[in-house]
Amino acid sequence: MNKILSVLVLLPAVLFVVTGLRWLIDPAGIAPEFGLVLGEGLGLSSQVGDMSGFFLTLGICILVALVSGRRAWYYPPALLLLLTAVGRVIAWLLHDAALASQIGVEVVVAVILLVASRRLAQEA
Repeated sequence: MNKILSVLVLLPAVLFVVTGLRWLIDPAGIAPEFGLVLGEGLGLSSQVGDMSGFFLTLGICILVALVSGRRAWYYPPALLLLLTAVGRVIAWLLHDAALASQIGVEVVVAVILLVASRRLAQEA
């Protein structure tokens, strides 16, 4: 069971790292996948910096959690994903944004990370 859980944790970690690297290498190729149009100047800098930082932080924290076995490394990515989901709901409720389908993936991965923090962690 723990082997399956490890794979379920590893897959999104790799996906997040690849997504972060894509934002650094080819922002024009990945921006449309998020419903974004690339800005210019400071806007472009913010998009590339924020999005690459977000996804690389997610992926690296998850990988460190898996390698180190330390429970604390599971919590930052779970919190980032849950806050992103909350932000999507607020944008939908208050700002007339479309409710993004990614919200389901964000919540599911966050729950998997919280379960992994209990099942896979070797120490606090």
